[in-house]
Amino acid sequence: MAGRTTHQYIRRGQRPDGSHRSIHVAQRAASSVEGAVRTATRPLARYGFPYRRPTAPKNVVVHREPDGLGDAYDTEWARRPLARSLRGVIIEGPMRLAVRTIASPRVSGLDRLSDLLRVDEPGPVIFAPNHHSHIDTGVMIRSIPPAWRRELVVAAAADYFFDAHWKAALSALALNAIPIDRDATSRATFDRLRDVIADGNSLIIYPEGGRSPDGWGQDFKGGAAYLSTRTGAPIVPVHIDGTGEIFGKGASKLSPGRTTVLFGTPLRAADGENTRRFNERIEAAVTRLGDETLTDWWTATRNAASGRSPKLSGPDHNGWRRQWHLGEKRRISTAGIRRRRARRWPDIG
Repeated sequence: MAGRTTHQYIRRGQRPDGSHRSIHVAQRAASSVEGAVRTATRPLARYGFPYRRPTAPKNVVVHREPDGLGDAYDTEWARRPLARSLRGVIIEGPMRLAVRTIASPRVSGLDRLSDLLRVDEPGPVIFAPNHHSHIDTGVMIRSIPPAWRRELVVAAAADYFFDAHWKAALSALALNAIPIDRDATSRATFDRLRDVIADGNSLIIYPEGGRSPDGWGQDFKGGAAYLSTRTGAPIVPVHIDGTGEIFGKGASKLSPGRTTVLFGTPLRAADGENTRRFNERIEAAVTRLGDETLTDWWTATRNAASGRSPKLSGPDHNGWRRQWHLGEKRRISTAGIRRRRARRWPDIG
């Protein structure tokens, strides 16, 4: 009896202990469930589509069905009454508190929009700010006057904010965002933006196409200028300062500080002006606002007139010299002052 092996116990239907008995019971239960499923689905085996997935020859490539994400995501539901009401609660509640706590924006230049606000119902406007951080959108929404804030749409990158269903739904509901392809704007994307403006909505669009990779600005793309010339909506240049220090691209945590939002004079395309020239004027206007943020109105105006405004893209250097100039720029800026610490140099005797 003592010399019997485990295989002898198994062959005779016995188990040497409780653990082997439990394993045997689990195996029998799994086999029973598998057999029941096979029996239940056997009648459907003789039928084809739609009870079973249609087959395809091996040499035929079956394309994936569209998932409705990216620039194909439909955001029309986010502009319906219920979604608009929920978004109003989000903007006036959590977003307002978060922007005040994290960014503490100081808004100026709103007097330059007085001509657009003279009418009872101001028309759609395209706001074109520089872009350094994900918090730029929240800062902009809270800084834009209420006359446009209630009907405000945000052009967001389709490959980032609309790459998953939960992210797309959250972006559409909280920000009233619509997807755009920032690499190559398609005709469908332009038609979507044009229809949104035709419905009376204003738009936030970042002409740089994405966040700054190193703290300096990037060249403007012509999407905002092209959209303005086709819809007649004026462009309002905006410069945001300080968000890159709070939560720039690649940052792993928030560093709360102060920001500055400066609105410029609205721009319209001149008669016969093409999109490229108009886009250059928009970039020059935002560049001038950046200079005004660091200096004052008179100095910025004089520098712009003489062509000496500091470029948004920074100096034409590489490596440490660009970072050095960026540090000097941030040193004289009032934005981010709450998180800036005085430099302590080592005592070398």
